[in-house]
Amino acid sequence: MEAATIAPCRAITPEEVAHYQEKGWVLLKRFIEPETIATLLKKAQGIMGEDGDSNPPYGIDQPYFNAQAASGYDDPAVRPMLHGIGAAAKALMARKADVPTRLFNDFFAPKLPAAKKTRNQGNGATSFHQDFITFAVDRSGGMTFWIPLEGYGPEAGTMSFIEGSHRLGVLGNYTSYDGKDIREVYPELADMPMTEQVTYELGDVTAHSHLTVHGAGQNNLDRPRWAYLVLPQPADARWNGAPPEAFVPDAHGMTPYGPFPDDAFPIISE
Repeated sequence: MEAATIAPCRAITPEEVAHYQEKGWVLLKRFIEPETIATLLKKAQGIMGEDGDSNPPYGIDQPYFNAQAASGYDDPAVRPMLHGIGAAAKALMARKADVPTRLFNDFFAPKLPAAKKTRNQGNGATSFHQDFITFAVDRSGGMTFWIPLEGYGPEAGTMSFIEGSHRLGVLGNYTSYDGKDIREVYPELADMPMTEQVTYELGDVTAHSHLTVHGAGQNNLDRPRWAYLVLPQPADARWNGAPPEAFVPDAHGMTPYGPFPDDAFPIISE
């Protein structure tokens, strides 16, 4: 079969859906076929170099990772995986209404080695934060599928999640904390369990709600920690009119509370 006709993602289980709904995140073991992971790593290194640091700066200086647009939906070798992720995201959202999911964004995000001088930003720790506020959407339901392109453990700077934090609602933009940690601004987070940093085998993926507070350590390896991030949103989500970090409304002729255009933000599950 051609790569474009293969669905490389397994179906998720009711137990995984229940864990996500309760905790705000879930580890999906062996979710993606290793052959697809290898394709993604080759694609990422072809764009960013084997050092993960040879791409032009993307315009936001922060220590979390060095980002580069992936445009995976345009690649017939990657598109089937995105539809598999869309189906999984729809199940995890668990909406009673039959709402499809759309691809909001996808990008490569290598965390660069902390001990090396790097050309781009992205070789530090990831402070604890919520993703939601930066996306300028009018409703919750969005999530991030975090796909490691090799097996990694805590030494690579993998994530920890504050379980149940998605139930606290929107906790503000991290730039508004006046230099404080989100756990200082919201001390109730200390009452919630925090996971250990995740250990991933090849093909494992984590999915976390954009309302779930999470962070990561620095990468103590001598090479990049390669990751591919896929962000599905419910298809009925609208731009709320606030300045977004993840898209350029004028480039797509968007208006506040109008729909996201399907050509730029394709539907990945029905």
